[in-house]
Amino acid sequence: MRLIDLSHTITPGMTTYPGLPGPVVTDHLSREASRSHYASGTTFHIARIEMVANTGTYMDAPSHRWERGADLSQLTLEQTANLEGVCVEAPPGGRAIDAEAFAGVSVRGRAVLVRTGWSRHFGTEAYGSGHPFLTAEATQVLVKEGAVLVGIDSLNIDDTAAGDRPAHTGLLGAGIPIVEHLTRLEQLPTRGFRFFSVAPKFSGVGTFPVRAFALVPEPS
Repeated sequence: MRLIDLSHTITPGMTTYPGLPGPVVTDHLSREASRSHYASGTTFHIARIEMVANTGTYMDAPSHRWERGADLSQLTLEQTANLEGVCVEAPPGGRAIDAEAFAGVSVRGRAVLVRTGWSRHFGTEAYGSGHPFLTAEATQVLVKEGAVLVGIDSLNIDDTAAGDRPAHTGLLGAGIPIVEHLTRLEQLPTRGFRFFSVAPKFSGVGTFPVRAFALVPEPS
């Protein structure tokens, strides 16, 4: 088995979503300042991080959309780690990913990752508009067929040009976590891999960065 990292690197000042501030990384305790606290030759560094929760590759818990929904601390490891995965290719030639993309795909009990290729634009202005997204009909299929987590390598799982958010509403309303801004999905097989995307156990927080990765069999 081999590990494939599916997360973007978080760097100071980076833009994940247009209009949201980038992370600011400073010193809480610098190495130089730590010298006075420890024995000669012993230093430590403690960083201070200021950022919005929607930074990098991140997970949405139900409380991101629903006031009484589960927050990150209430998600179980069974919902986010060591999940059987399936990777679905978005159809070419359009932005809207409809229910037909999941026809004949067994999603029950699986993490469903939607490969659009949009992550190639990450870090550029092109990433922030015109991105692929799931339709309300596709969302209904994923909920009805029993997906346990849904991820996408795009700016948003919904169409941000409209004010409604049917994918967030439907999936999070059904208790299905969402992982957005994935990358390197082209390295995954369509099935036969395990998916992991665990966020810190924050109470009262509905989104936070994850280190998403897959465990994939080595080619025989």
